[in-house]
Amino acid sequence: MSAPTYRPEENTYGLPMGTVRGFLSLLICSFFWIFLLLPDPMSGAAAKAPLGHFFLLTLVFLAFASHPIQELTPRHFLPWLMRVLFVGGSVAVVLFVAATYPDRLSDRLTPAADDIAQWPVLLGCLAGGFGVALVVRSVLGRNNDFFQSFRAWVGVIAVLLLLLETLFQFAIRPNIAPVSQEALKVWEGVLIAAVAAYFGSRA
Repeated sequence: MSAPTYRPEENTYGLPMGTVRGFLSLLICSFFWIFLLLPDPMSGAAAKAPLGHFFLLTLVFLAFASHPIQELTPRHFLPWLMRVLFVGGSVAVVLFVAATYPDRLSDRLTPAADDIAQWPVLLGCLAGGFGVALVVRSVLGRNNDFFQSFRAWVGVIAVLLLLLETLFQFAIRPNIAPVSQEALKVWEGVLIAAVAAYFGSRA
């Protein structure tokens, strides 16, 4: 009797393992780069980094630490490139800002006091998105066609939401009337849950 054969897991979009997480990490880090490098924000723009983006940073650390040996092989160039970009870019921006505008790091990277009360909800969105995707993966299995389609769509949604967030915060929000804080909280929660869901599907 022959042993059962198992189909190997397919990586999202056929890219090397870690590439999509690296790209999402690059988008998360680039938000902070822009925020630190821009001059004083215009009226209506956020003067401090939104609290939700600090929760997204935890996913960057997860992407950096997960599967280091399997992903960082010489034949897989893209995961290497993504990590070099988001780590090297972050170090370069922080060093430049620290040398040129030393007060800006503490001023802009200290969350607003009014935002601190949101952290339980945002933490719940992070854990919920990650946990739901992890459960779906565990129930259906990594090789399930529906799960792989689900993971691919979650990846697309996460990328689009991060791009929209950057566009909104730096191009749209400074030029419109003040936005409802409640609406911003809902938006942050959705953003965190979607991005966390992709990372959970790959955990």
